Amino acid sequence: MHPCSAFRSAALRPPVAAMAPVALAVLVLSQSVALAQQAPAAEPEAASLPTVVVTGSRSERDPAEVPVVIDVLGAQALDPAGVQDIRDLVQTLPNVSVKRAPTRFGAAVGSTGRDGNAGFNIRGLEGNRVLLTVDGVRMPRELTSGVFGSAAFGRDYFELGHISRVEIQRGAGSALYGSDGLAGHVAMFTAEPRDLVKPGQTTLTRLSLQADTEDDGRRAGLMVAGTPNERHQYLASLHYGVAGALDNQGRNTSASSARTAPNPQDDRSLGALLKWIATPGGGQKHSFTAEHIDKRSEVEVYSGRGAANGFLTTDLDGTTDLRRSRLGWDGRFRTDAPWADELRATVALQDAESRELALEQRRSLAGGPVTGRSRDVTYEERLLQTTLQAEKSLSSPAGGWAQRLVYGVDLVRSELDNLVTGTVPPVYERYPLKRFPETTENTVGAFVQNEFQTERWTVVPALRYDHVRLDAEDDALYPKQPADLSASALSPKLGAIYRANEHWALFGNLAAGFRAPSALQLNNYFDNPLGYYQSIPNPDLKPEKSRTLELGVRGQGDGVQWEASAFTGRYKDFIEELVRVNGTGVPGDPIQYQAVNRGKVSLSGVELKGRWQLAAATALRLALGRTQGKDTSTGRPLNSVNPAELHAALEQKLGAWTVGLGLTHVAAKKAKDVDFSATPAQFVPKAYTTLDLKTSWQLSQTTRLSAAVRNLTDRTYWQWTNVRGVAATSPVLDAYTAPGRSVSVALVTEF
Repeated sequence: MHPCSAFRSAALRPPVAAMAPVALAVLVLSQSVALAQQAPAAEPEAASLPTVVVTGSRSERDPAEVPVVIDVLGAQALDPAGVQDIRDLVQTLPNVSVKRAPTRFGAAVGSTGRDGNAGFNIRGLEGNRVLLTVDGVRMPRELTSGVFGSAAFGRDYFELGHISRVEIQRGAGSALYGSDGLAGHVAMFTAEPRDLVKPGQTTLTRLSLQADTEDDGRRAGLMVAGTPNERHQYLASLHYGVAGALDNQGRNTSASSARTAPNPQDDRSLGALLKWIATPGGGQKHSFTAEHIDKRSEVEVYSGRGAANGFLTTDLDGTTDLRRSRLGWDGRFRTDAPWADELRATVALQDAESRELALEQRRSLAGGPVTGRSRDVTYEERLLQTTLQAEKSLSSPAGGWAQRLVYGVDLVRSELDNLVTGTVPPVYERYPLKRFPETTENTVGAFVQNEFQTERWTVVPALRYDHVRLDAEDDALYPKQPADLSASALSPKLGAIYRANEHWALFGNLAAGFRAPSALQLNNYFDNPLGYYQSIPNPDLKPEKSRTLELGVRGQGDGVQWEASAFTGRYKDFIEELVRVNGTGVPGDPIQYQAVNRGKVSLSGVELKGRWQLAAATALRLALGRTQGKDTSTGRPLNSVNPAELHAALEQKLGAWTVGLGLTHVAAKKAKDVDFSATPAQFVPKAYTTLDLKTSWQLSQTTRLSAAVRNLTDRTYWQWTNVRGVAATSPVLDAYTAPGRSVSVALVTEF
């Protein structure tokens, strides 16, 4: 464990270091019990349960009864042949993307992709402006900044093998979930035992094997679920994978900075999940969850070899370690009291640590021996999250309004720290040091939502109050006087649905969002006394805020389901990092940089999605999305907005086979939609169209073989999200191309 000893907090460190062997033992024991019980042969699979969503209302709802756009990704969308990671997860969702730039960096500078699958972009906003949760628990935040050199920490703390459902809510969600719900909410839910065990069985074992040529990945998963009696359920899941670098269309394989082929890379991932559910009676349900994610990546950076700044780099290696451990309890109590029908209480402890190490060998161009230097950066985030939530349904007279009330409180405490160390630091610095001091963030939120409903109308007002406080500690490794922050936010929401008839309905949603500044934005520190510039804290930093409006219509009938929406949003007090605020850059008057509330952004767009059952065994799916955005304070376009996308998929069932052909068309990024101020020669990719082929073969009642061919025509193209900041004159432009033709296969069997 990396030595950030001052930050260690035993009360917040879940004892899950040995979770992998425990999970394996449970799997073996459970399988032995299943064999001893001689369970009867599997019966035909039960009818699918109705789709429900939670993110739009904090309680289960039919998606048609929620006045916002939510994408629900279930078993078919999570097929392991087509979905290996979060980048694959959203590839066919317009206005949603995941950045994955190539891994090219230097030991101290040049961060262009060390964050891997960095995180989600929803309708042009990304990073910590999108709330990420697993089973309702907040995921660690992104940490990127020029002051960390080549280090960049993304948000890919997930093992999709554990996930049974993903909900992606578009638009502000702070009225129910508080900070970070500025742009949207990606909520993942781990598998439940009763979702897996079939009628007539008490245990189920699921084995999955995957292979993918896109990154030479091989993955295996084993999941055991059991319901030994009506009062107890259990689930244990263990997934392990190895992979290489993500492929591209670059052909230069030299061990130099001219290389455009991927750098050699060795990735390994381990995910373990344990879950026990007890229903002792009296309307009680207690769920206990332990989860551990461990991802490691080693890169031989051939592209980092070469001459620069008077030195010749002869070898460069990078290692990234990402770990997350979670313990949680979710208790539900049937009260049938005047103030609540059901009470829910949750407690979660989470410990996350990311570390990036760069090792470099170099020698002076003027002569001399080969010397080494290293840079080692660690980011830690520990979380204690508690929630108390009540629900109450109120009946109404005939023809009146029925009500469903949800209210409660959230308490979140996060401890955040970082450490930069290594050998041969810049002449103006001394290792170890910190870019921001150890910081404790406390958030208290109280929310209430009252849903009124008649046969024709649903009206959903909601209101939330949050108070956020960041307390920074004095630290010997942080020479500045740290700033603290205390801020409050009131986030209202008003949603409505009008059901014209049983076939179609109108919906609208007006909502507020906010995001509190991060510890790094509040106290970013860097000082170069030889270059006469520095970054300084900003005690006057304020939370970012948003107001979004969405109007839409959805309908179904005659084999057609469809939904169309238009949205617009206004965002103010955007936080821009490392803005020049003072100084002339001479001795005694250094240039000073700060994170400041400067930007005002507007975003608007449209989305359309639908499914048409052409025949009993034939279905057509369509999805279209387009967003436009600009910084209204400068009049410049917002570069985080992706071009318009169209997705179409035709699916045909042929007995035990299912075959699907998918088309993706991405429009060209127009020059008028690009801000060239940071990169005047910014590369602007052209439009492209790709084809994907998917097939699934139900070998038996319990075994399925599936395969996917991506980019069937081997098209060379660039995704805008991965080339932002890359000049059209770059000699290594091909290094940023998307993968060519690739094949993935998966075998899933249950017994």
